[in-house]
Amino acid sequence: MLTIKNLSKTYDNGVKALDNVSLEIPKGMYGLLGPNGAGKSSLMRTIATLQDADSGSIMFDGIDVFANPQALRQRLGYLPQDFGVYPRISAYELLDHLAILKGLKNNAERKEAVEGLLAQTNLYQHRKNSVHGFSGGMRQRFGIAQALLGDPDLLIVDEPTAGLDPEERNRFHNLLVGLGEDKAIILSTHIVDDVSELCPQMAVLASGKIILQGDPQALTEQLKGQIWRKAVTANEITEIEENFQVISKRLFAGKTVVHVINDHSPDGFEAAPTDLEDVYFSSLNNHRNLANIA
Repeated sequence: MLTIKNLSKTYDNGVKALDNVSLEIPKGMYGLLGPNGAGKSSLMRTIATLQDADSGSIMFDGIDVFANPQALRQRLGYLPQDFGVYPRISAYELLDHLAILKGLKNNAERKEAVEGLLAQTNLYQHRKNSVHGFSGGMRQRFGIAQALLGDPDLLIVDEPTAGLDPEERNRFHNLLVGLGEDKAIILSTHIVDDVSELCPQMAVLASGKIILQGDPQALTEQLKGQIWRKAVTANEITEIEENFQVISKRLFAGKTVVHVINDHSPDGFEAAPTDLEDVYFSSLNNHRNLANIA
């Protein structure tokens, strides 16, 4: 269990990246949703002991992370949003080098670990190829392989499917699901479908604050019967925004489809099947409205 209490962080330029964040993250997949700039990467870096917080605490399985960061690092796997530049060496050689840095000194054990992770991430047949020439999806799978060195109990993946094509995204999802049975995995993303498909628990982060958390299915159920949609022209959008709480505008088959939240059906609207995207957009909309009032 990862327990985060009252975590705050303000950078030297005055940006408040984290504002009193508290979360309980159990074993399994946990989704952290938020727009770009919400503070997700700041939170991931803080959990991963790559930066300090101004206040608050993080505990993982009895470890006080701020008091004993090295104890967490020994049980942590981390795939950052930007995995970096890859030297022109083979996937096997690079993963072997990273394994040495991770503390796997025994040659036989390290060879078994490296080959096993390359096989687990479906990269064994590419082990002699340079990582520099890998596709985006292959690089992300290699990133997971390096994060899994040492068999960590806590795995953090930051925006792992951004830029992946649908086939690679599905492969990556299947890989994460297989790992989520015996580890705590934090999936930080702005892609709602990733959380919807993978995570039994989630939270939404905006402006450095947790504005919503819970079971995605239960949160979606709470909005049933309140979401309405209509295909509109550009001229109609302004009038609708003046009269209703618009939570999203989506393009479908070249047309703009407006989703509004309302207790009953507005004239000309039809009931929309509620999904996690509606939950996400409505929570962000409420947060912005409260911020404007304040």
